Amino acid sequence: MKKALIFQGGWDGHQPKEVSEIFGNLLREASFEVEISDTLDCLLDEAKLAEIDLFVPVWTMGTITQEQLKPLLNAVTNGAGIAGCHGGMGDSFRNETEFQYMVGGQWVAHPGNDGVQYQVEMTSRNHPLTEGIEDFTVVSEQYYMHVDPANEVLATSSFGDVKMPVAWTKKYGEGKVYYNSLGHQANIVSMPETLEMMRRGFLWATR
Repeated sequence: MKKALIFQGGWDGHQPKEVSEIFGNLLREASFEVEISDTLDCLLDEAKLAEIDLFVPVWTMGTITQEQLKPLLNAVTNGAGIAGCHGGMGDSFRNETEFQYMVGGQWVAHPGNDGVQYQVEMTSRNHPLTEGIEDFTVVSEQYYMHVDPANEVLATSSFGDVKMPVAWTKKYGEGKVYYNSLGHQANIVSMPETLEMMRRGFLWATR
């Protein structure tokens, strides 16, 4: 049985507890053993982290100590996966550039704030992470992000003439990284399209 560690907290506006429960249920349905922690001290035990197959951060902003961060970075470098969404992974620990480098991006702005209507467009119809998922409309925050040019982009949205990545994959050492900028709150995470994208991303990233 694969092991997943979800750590949730930070800014409450992104409903980290509710989103963590949704992700926990999604992973249990895929036969994962799931631990959900509300403290970053769950990252201190490097030997324990070596047994984790998938990390799922649901932690917007906040701070993380080097004693907490380094074991996580090492675990992913050594082959564990990491996957998450929205600010819970794309706006975590703003001072930690190595975490941002691992993720492949960092939130910059959400013009118009919550309630913007926009299209999410799949960049490839044949990719296993997007195959069969049609373009869809979201009414939520639309993330404008700094992104790593090495990311493999799976979906985009438009800011005028700018195609902004919404979902991507990348490698960090031996580990696989999946990120999706959707998921401002639990209702967006629960959309069928978002849930399916996250399910596939979790499975793909897992060690």
